Amino acid sequence: MLKFQNNNIPDLAFKKAVKKPIPVRCIQINEPFEVETLEGKVKGNAGDWLIVGINGEMYPVANEIFYKTYDII
Repeated sequence: MLKFQNNNIPDLAFKKAVKKPIPVRCIQINEPFEVETLEGKVKGNAGDWLIVGINGEMYPVANEIFYKTYDII
C-alpha cells in the first residue's frame, strides 16, 4: 500500500488540473451547528457556511476557507 505524508510531495509525474466550476447552494450560519455528512456528523462554528452539493450532500466550510475557494454568483 502506498503511503503519502503531509508536506512531503512524492516525486511522481503529476498532471495539472483545474477544479470545474460547479455551482453549489450555500448559506452562512451565524451560530454553531451540526450537519450529517457522508463521513458522519461534523460540527460547524458560528460564521461557517453550510454547502449543499450537486448530489444533495451537505457539509460545512469554514468562513476563511469559503472565501478562498468559492465566489458567490
